[in-house]
Amino acid sequence: MSGNNMLKQQFMNYMRIPLYIGLVWIMVSVIALTMNVKVGLLACVATVVYYVSCVVIYYVSKAKIMSQISAYGANYSQVQRQMIHELEIPYTLLDTKGRIMWTNTAMEEAIGKTDVKNKHITSLFEELKDEEIEDIRETVEISINHDEHFYRIVLKPFVLSGGNPVEMDSTEHGAADFINMYMFDETEIKSLRKINQENRLVAGLIYIDNYDEALQNVEDVRRTMIFALVERKINKYITNVDGIVKKLENDKYFIAVKNKGVSKMQSDKFSLLDDVKSVNMGNDMPITISIGLGMGADTYSRNCEYSRTAMDMALGRGGDQAVVKDGGKIYYYGGKSKSVEKNTRVKARVKAQALRELMLTRDDIMVMGHKIGDSDSFGASIGIYRAAKAMNRTVHIVMNGVNSTANQMLERFTEDQGYESDLFISGDQALEMVTKNTLLIVVDVNRPSYTDCPELCKKTQSIVILDHHRQSVEVFENPLLSYIEPFASSTCEMVAEIVQYIEDNVKLKQQEADAMYGGIIIDTNNFTNRTGVRTFEAAAYLRRSGADVTRVRKMFRDEMNDYKAKAAAIEAAEVFRDQYAISTCPSEGISMPTVVGSQAANELLNIKGIKASFVCTPYNDQIYISARSIDEVNVQIIMEKLGGGGHLNLAGAQLKGCTAEEATELLKETLTAMIEDGDLPE
Repeated sequence: MSGNNMLKQQFMNYMRIPLYIGLVWIMVSVIALTMNVKVGLLACVATVVYYVSCVVIYYVSKAKIMSQISAYGANYSQVQRQMIHELEIPYTLLDTKGRIMWTNTAMEEAIGKTDVKNKHITSLFEELKDEEIEDIRETVEISINHDEHFYRIVLKPFVLSGGNPVEMDSTEHGAADFINMYMFDETEIKSLRKINQENRLVAGLIYIDNYDEALQNVEDVRRTMIFALVERKINKYITNVDGIVKKLENDKYFIAVKNKGVSKMQSDKFSLLDDVKSVNMGNDMPITISIGLGMGADTYSRNCEYSRTAMDMALGRGGDQAVVKDGGKIYYYGGKSKSVEKNTRVKARVKAQALRELMLTRDDIMVMGHKIGDSDSFGASIGIYRAAKAMNRTVHIVMNGVNSTANQMLERFTEDQGYESDLFISGDQALEMVTKNTLLIVVDVNRPSYTDCPELCKKTQSIVILDHHRQSVEVFENPLLSYIEPFASSTCEMVAEIVQYIEDNVKLKQQEADAMYGGIIIDTNNFTNRTGVRTFEAAAYLRRSGADVTRVRKMFRDEMNDYKAKAAAIEAAEVFRDQYAISTCPSEGISMPTVVGSQAANELLNIKGIKASFVCTPYNDQIYISARSIDEVNVQIIMEKLGGGGHLNLAGAQLKGCTAEEATELLKETLTAMIEDGDLPE
C-alpha cells in the first residue's frame, strides 16, 4: 500500500468515529422506547439530529481538511528537502551503478562543481573503485584524500519498502535500489592526531660502548677533552631534534625526544653514530656509542622499558648502532663497526657464577644448539656438559643431527669412553623428558626458531642463552640468564672462560678439549677471523687441558668430493660491482653442502679487491646463503634483509621457494638497493 493510500485510510477511519458513537445513541433510544415511549421518541429525534449533523459536517469539512493536510505534507516535504540541501555534511544520492542523482550544497562545494548530475562518482573521486559501489549490500566506509582534504566516505545502500527507504543492514533484500553517500571531513581531526602523535615523548638511552678501552693509552688531560667533545656532540644532536639529555654516569645518558624528533633521526640514519667516531684527540681506538629508543607504548614508563630492551639489543648486536623499539616492531640503524673486545673477564666471571647458581637449583639440565649443529655448537654443549657433571647434575644434549665436521667429534663420545648412553637425545625424546624443574641451556644461537627443537623452548620454563651471534628481531622471551657477546670469536671461547670460573674441580677430558678447540678453529678459520686476546687465552687453556692441534686438524680434513665442490664454487664465482664475489656451490654427492659453501665463501675472501663473498647452496629444498667479509662490509645487515643474521663479517640466510639463480638475483637486487641507500660502500 502506498503512503498516500495509507494516509487516506487513516483519515477515513478517524472520520467514522462519530458514526460509531451514533450507534451508541441508537441503542440508548431503543432502550428508552421500551421503558417510556415519550422519552424514547425524544431520544430518537436527538439521534437523528446527531446523525444529520455529523453527515453535514463530514461533507462540508472533508475537502477543506484534505486540502490542509496536503498543503502540510507538501510544506513538510519542502522543508525536509531544504534542510538536506543546506546540510553541512556533504550528501549525494546514487543509483546502484554509482551515477549521481542528487547532491546537496555541501557536496557541490566539496566536489568543486555544480553540474554533476548523471556523472559517475568514480570520475570525481579517483580513490573510489567501481567494485566498491556496484552490487553493494551493506554499509561501507572508505577514507580518501581529495583536494588537500581527508574525507571519510560512508556508503549506505537502501531499498524502498512501502514507499519508505529501508537500510540494507536491517533487511534481507538481495539488491539495493539506491545508495546514500555521506562525506565527513576529517582533515582537522587527522591534523590534530598527527600533532598529538608527533609530540608524544619517546624515552631513550645512549651508552658509550668502549669507554674504558678508548682511554687506555690516552693522557689524563686528553681524556677529559675527548669525552667533553663526545658529550657536546650528543647534546647538540639531541637539541637539534628538540630533545633533552640527562647524564646518568660517565658513559651513560638518558634522553627524551618527541616522535617527530625520532623521525628526523631516522631520516638521517642516526648520523650521531658516525659523528662521535670522528672524535680524535690522540685516542688510538675510535669511540662508538649505542642508542636505544622506546616508543609506541600506552604509557611513558612502558616506553622506558622499551628503551632498555632496545639498548640491550643494540649491545647484544655489538654496539655502534641505534635500535628503535616501536611497540612490537624493531628497527636497526648503523652497526658498521667491528665489535670491540673487552679485555676484562669480569662479566664472564659474573655470568659463570649466575649460571652455577641456576644449575645447583636444578636436577635435570638439557643443552641444545642450533639446527644441523656445527663444531662450535657441539663443542660448547660438551663444555657445559662437563661443568654440569662437575656439580653432579644430570645432563642431556639435545641433538637431531650435526654436520660432517662435528660428526667426527661425536664419534669419540661413546659408552666405551665413559659417557652415558643417553647423553645425546633427540628433540622428541627431550619433549617427553622435560619437566618443570628442567633447565634448558641454549648455546650458539639466540633465535628460538633456529634451535634444534623450537617446541622444547616453548615447553621449558627455565632457559639460559649463551651465544656470540648478534641479536635479531626474534628473541627468547624472559630467559633466566642471557650471556650474548658478539665480540667473542665463538661460543666455545665463551664456554671455555665460564668453565674456568663456574667450579674449581672442572677437568676436561682430551676429547672434550678437542671438541671445544675445534669449535674455535672452525669459527675463526684457523685463527684468522675475529680473534682477540681472549680467543688465544681460551685456546691456551684448552691446550693445557689436552687439546691436540694435529688431532683436530686431521678430523677437519675435507673429503675429495667436498674439496672438488668447493673448487667448483670458487671457479664459478662472479664479481658483482667490482667488490662482491657471488657463487653457487653444488650439493650433489656432498654429505654437508652448507659446510662446503661456507668454506668456499671463506676462500673467496682471499681474492684481491673482494670486500664480501656470498655462496648460495641448495640443500633440503632451501637455498642456504653463506656471507663472509673481512672488515669493510657488514654482511649481517645484508643477510637480515633476506631474513637471516649473524656477525659483521660472518652471516647467513635461508631462502625457501626459490632456485639458486633466483636467490642470486635477489641478493644482487638487495646489494644494489643498499648501495643506493648508502648502507654499503660503492
